[in-house]
Amino acid sequence: MQNIYYEVGSLDKRCYEQFALSEDLLMEHAALALEKEITKTFDKNSSVLIVSGMGNNGADGIALARLLYKTYDVKLYIPFELKSPMAKLQLKRAELLGVNLINELQECDVIVDSLFGSGLKRDLNEASQKIIETLNSYNSYKIACDIPTGIDFKGDISTLAFFADVTVTMGALKTSLFTDTAKDYVGEIVVANLGVQREVYETKTDLFLLEKEDLKLPFRDKKNAHKGTFGHLNVVIGSKKGAGVIAAKAAFGFGAGLVSVICHECVDLPYHIMQTHNLSENCTAVALGMGLGIYDEKEIENILQSKLPTIIDADLFYEDIIKIALQKEVVLTPHPKEFCALLKVCELADIKVKELQKNRFKYVEIFCKKYPKVVLLLKGANVLIAQDEKIFVNTFGSAVLSKGGSGDVLGGLVGSLLAQGYKPLAAAISASLAHAIAASNYKKIITL
Repeated sequence: MQNIYYEVGSLDKRCYEQFALSEDLLMEHAALALEKEITKTFDKNSSVLIVSGMGNNGADGIALARLLYKTYDVKLYIPFELKSPMAKLQLKRAELLGVNLINELQECDVIVDSLFGSGLKRDLNEASQKIIETLNSYNSYKIACDIPTGIDFKGDISTLAFFADVTVTMGALKTSLFTDTAKDYVGEIVVANLGVQREVYETKTDLFLLEKEDLKLPFRDKKNAHKGTFGHLNVVIGSKKGAGVIAAKAAFGFGAGLVSVICHECVDLPYHIMQTHNLSENCTAVALGMGLGIYDEKEIENILQSKLPTIIDADLFYEDIIKIALQKEVVLTPHPKEFCALLKVCELADIKVKELQKNRFKYVEIFCKKYPKVVLLLKGANVLIAQDEKIFVNTFGSAVLSKGGSGDVLGGLVGSLLAQGYKPLAAAISASLAHAIAASNYKKIITL
């Protein structure tokens, strides 16, 4: 996994003060990282349009123009008066060299957006919006410097943003790159080395980006085993029975040795799924909430009070009864609307989904501070998995998962790993990764 930060200005400052690395030197490495993205993909003499803003993000773009000069057909467009001393210095160097400054936007093979960086704290003005609209209309390969223009320091977009094929972010990963809003704009994310290796540049953090290598699958390496060796998950089935059945099937397919559904009515089940009226004696984990609907409060209360590893989803996030489970290492898997309901039930916030989506990291932190034992898995375009002070981001999700039943499958996967002995945080991380990666690999052939 990789480190993520809310901001990197303090990391840049640390380079200046502790390692005697100048601002100029860091900027040179930023420009070199941008150059590398172009030279690895495009032949010499390809046309490159660089749109530079008035600050240090713009200065990175101007420095890039100098590096590409004579090897590529560089066109440098500076729409606003420069304010940053570094931007002015970089422009002086570029002009002395003879870099081609243009007065109008031109479609090129490559477009580099270096208008505004990750520190943007205001809405784009009309002129900036018009520039971004024009750039987005071009059929060019698009590179964003640090972050696509229009995405602010919180990862929100107030008007519009630059659509990048790749974002070369400077120094380290930022949370603003990993909001649900930003996901369609950032493209592939590459971290630029600013003069020292990342392990030197970076400092301790509690935010992490998950990678495929963080997936720990439940391989059956033990030969002397029986079905009980791999756990027994109980799935509570409610009024919408299909949700629980989907979860049970997913759990069995993900390695649980035994899976039973708890239901007082006869349910049409696959032959490998058992049915019971109460918790099984050899139960090792419980999954409930999916499709629960109307329920027997005393029965659910007894289950929530048990010491069994538990994953809770869906309907229970709207009910006060869920508070019974929040003092133990339970796994919660809400989608945004459900998490808003949970925040209200827990008297932490009364917000709408729009407000949550603008501040996902903030509200996850608020919840986990009050309930440090709980493992929270907040669904979304980028899944946030958190416990206590640590937050992990899973970016592998795709629109393939945007259909009924996907959340039930995820609940079953988490429950399966809990039943097999995974710790709650490890179960949530590996189940989420498996769920998203499997979906991203799915190719369905539609025949008419």
